[in-house]
Amino acid sequence: MSSLPRRLLLTPTLAWGLAGLGAILLSLLAAGLFQQDLVNLDGLPLLLRFLSASLHPDLSREMLQLTWDATLITLAYAVCGTALSLLFGLVGGLLGSEVWWLAVSGAGGNQVQPPPLWLGMRALLAFPRAIHELIWGLFFVGLWGLDPLTAVLAIAIPFGAIVAKVFSEILDDTPRQPLQVLLNSGVSPLSACCYSLLPQAFLNLLSYAFYRFECSVRSATVLGLIGAGGLGYQLLLSFQSLRYDQLWTFFYALFVLNGLVDWSSARLRQHLGCASRMALNFKPAAAPLLAQQRSGWLLGLGSALLIAYCFWYIHPDFSRLWSATTGQRLVEIYRASQPPDWQLLPELVSAALATVAMSVLAIAFAASGGLLLAFPAAHNFFLPGGLLNPGRGSGRGSASRWPWLSLLLARALLLITRAIPAPIWALAVVFVLFPGILPGAIALGLHNLGILGRLMAEVIENLDQRPLEALKAQGAPAGLVLLYGVLPLSLPQFLAYALYRWEVCLRETVIVGFVGAAGLGRLLSEQLSSFDYPGLVLTLGCFLLLTFAVDWVSSRARRSIR
Repeated sequence: MSSLPRRLLLTPTLAWGLAGLGAILLSLLAAGLFQQDLVNLDGLPLLLRFLSASLHPDLSREMLQLTWDATLITLAYAVCGTALSLLFGLVGGLLGSEVWWLAVSGAGGNQVQPPPLWLGMRALLAFPRAIHELIWGLFFVGLWGLDPLTAVLAIAIPFGAIVAKVFSEILDDTPRQPLQVLLNSGVSPLSACCYSLLPQAFLNLLSYAFYRFECSVRSATVLGLIGAGGLGYQLLLSFQSLRYDQLWTFFYALFVLNGLVDWSSARLRQHLGCASRMALNFKPAAAPLLAQQRSGWLLGLGSALLIAYCFWYIHPDFSRLWSATTGQRLVEIYRASQPPDWQLLPELVSAALATVAMSVLAIAFAASGGLLLAFPAAHNFFLPGGLLNPGRGSGRGSASRWPWLSLLLARALLLITRAIPAPIWALAVVFVLFPGILPGAIALGLHNLGILGRLMAEVIENLDQRPLEALKAQGAPAGLVLLYGVLPLSLPQFLAYALYRWEVCLRETVIVGFVGAAGLGRLLSEQLSSFDYPGLVLTLGCFLLLTFAVDWVSSRARRSIR
């Protein structure tokens, strides 16, 4: 009898939680938090100079024109990269879904074990998404120089694989009864999926498409750091020349651009009935009504015109894809990378452990900060009539203004942290911290804090109000409504988002490694600068294996908290 309570206490969620706490503690030890000096006090004056420049940005006419042109280039890269990634992702998502291969094999979506082709497709899609878009960009720069095609494909290829992974998971979580009916009626698998799975999953697929576009804007900024143009390139030039007044001009342009994209995405999703940007571990939403479908046609037409304009504006040279020069350059790179430098393995093991530690600390910091800011950033929490402020009177004085001030402040902080690319955060952090694991973790944590906080705020805003209203009707105070109502309903999706972003954090350790952080990113930076292709191939292979391992752990953990 005594063994039953022990088994019940050690639930899968608790086991994963204890494993996560252990990983955080080990990562802190690996970062040297208790063993060495981490703070560089000599960098404080430079940091203060950097922060004080935010009060007087360069607003000259020439600078504003340069900022406008750079913003248009960044937006065009994001639009074109997103369009291609959604095209790749829709095809790859269908072919990478378990339900598709079960339908093709004649199992009607009910077979316990999918065919081996499904695993092969998943493995094929895992390769491009494991390599960060910055690495793709550097590779394409070596092939085609700084042609806009470099930035567009650097976004489209990894994001297409990421979209395919998420789309396939959405399709696999979609109810399969309508699909089985069509298959049993003799309808072909493709037609059955198009008429049963896609209409049910449409809103979740559309929501994620909007979210991916927001990510593309940030990635287009990062690609500017390698010379692709746009706001990222101007940010790098201003940082290198210590022109902090110009730097803050570009920062404010980034804030405005990300804010407009965020606002327009939210308005369009609300109009179409999309609850949130991402729907992990939750059932797909219902298909849109006729009026929403008409709005969808207008949205599709507007998107097509915008995509056509952006491709015309940057004019990427797609003929480079099949040119003889590209083929010759690929052969040269392959020959230069053989044979791999196997003597690098001991250093790779150490760098891989540092990379994992950095990603764990980054997501722990981002999830904690995002959780704290998500509640004041949700419009249905502290505002009058919200979950913890049921009064609807206008009120007077500071007591009625502070909920609005906290909402604006929380949303502004989330916007600022996610708008500034992680490499720029890393450059700012190394003003006062010595290079290593911790600066990279803080930079990644700040950037992902804004993303996670906004996603968590949307979860709170879209909570089912009926259980909460029942608690309040029974006289439960605000604290108990939060403890027994809000948190149980929202924590599973909070954890799912954090685990998903952990996978992204691991990929992003590459970009902070280019600006002084530890791990495989620093090693990749050194190998690229010295044209060490044999070592580069082995390092990328190690990074791929690490990404697959983290992806597997994250998927298992997300399934256990459903």
